[in-house]
Amino acid sequence: MTVLVTGASGLLGGAVARVLAARGDDVRTLQRRPSGVPGARDVAGSVTDAAAVAGALDGVDAVVHLAARVSLAGPREEFDAVNIGGTTTLLDAAERAGVRRFVQVSSPSVAHGGSSLVGVGAEPADPAHARGDYARTKAAAELLALDRDRAADGGLAVVAVRPHLVWGPGDTQLVERVLDRASRGRLPLLDQGAALIDTTYVDNAADGIVAALDRADAPEVHGNAYVLTNGEPRTVADLLAGICRAGGVRPPAWRVPARLARAAGGVVEAVWRLRPGTDEPPMTRFLAEQLSTAHWFDQRATRADLRWTPAVTLDEGFERLAAHYGGARA
Repeated sequence: MTVLVTGASGLLGGAVARVLAARGDDVRTLQRRPSGVPGARDVAGSVTDAAAVAGALDGVDAVVHLAARVSLAGPREEFDAVNIGGTTTLLDAAERAGVRRFVQVSSPSVAHGGSSLVGVGAEPADPAHARGDYARTKAAAELLALDRDRAADGGLAVVAVRPHLVWGPGDTQLVERVLDRASRGRLPLLDQGAALIDTTYVDNAADGIVAALDRADAPEVHGNAYVLTNGEPRTVADLLAGICRAGGVRPPAWRVPARLARAAGGVVEAVWRLRPGTDEPPMTRFLAEQLSTAHWFDQRATRADLRWTPAVTLDEGFERLAAHYGGARA
């Protein structure tokens, strides 16, 4: 099978491409910089470039779409252009090219309205109530993708997969930021850090996405969305401590009331819009909500329909993360 993976220069996209290449698929990647995946053929370009997308899809059987504008802040139009416009461009070209399977890699944030999510499944994506431009545009993109599902008529089979808080060695989005802020004493626990949340070790997330690709045209799968996690909810305090210990950094111990953090996040967002920093803002309302509300998910439908179970436990993941850092931060 010839598979196009977008966003393969990122942690999860690269892991997906490596799994596909290792099992013998003909892997093509599309992103703005080299993927570094052995055996994959890189195509330089953006999902917003219709010509580049059309060229990358020539002769492709299936698509795994991970490329996205991922940030807590930034110009609204950039999120719209990449996450909505890029997905539309890719779907249009995939249909013209005769692609048969399409995996839209989404996010549980598409159904998060600010309150706790406790033991739920993949609730409907809701752009109108999503928190922030990333969640809003990913929700819109997921709905656009699922609306293209034509598997019942012998056409394109579409499935959406929502991996939750993916982490592992080499992760710059979550792990490195946790370690950096903790090392500088800038990582508080909101309230007591007692909110129970799910995360996903990167190898498990990659295997789950590949399982969705393989099952995309199954009657019980196509047209649906699935949340993907390790299925091992831990408190925020436990998860942050595990990452910090693996990286040789003292875990956070100081606490801030969640209500105060949310208010501060609103102020930071307003300042960031006027004077953007060079990195992610230290706090936003969305981030405060994520660190202070429960969000863990029922995995029964995901595992049954995709015929997948995670192979790496969280504790094994922390051990691998510690081996990656090798005590260099201690």
